[in-house]
Amino acid sequence: MKQISAMMAGTVVEILVAKGDQVSDGQDVVIIESMKMQLPVTSEIAGMVDLVKVTAGEFVNEGDVLIVLS
Repeated sequence: MKQISAMMAGTVVEILVAKGDQVSDGQDVVIIESMKMQLPVTSEIAGMVDLVKVTAGEFVNEGDVLIVLS
């Protein structure tokens, strides 16, 4: 099981992938807002989205799992 985690604490603004989507290395998957800046979370691995563990508007901490890939 491969996971994509938040690189910093912030609020999830937008989720750019859905269950069943193919994700490539370097693809943006989530946008997080922190300190009034919107920052993309980029996948460092390729795979298919098995689970999106967050929703837009949700606060996440650094290290929280956002997306699970297979």
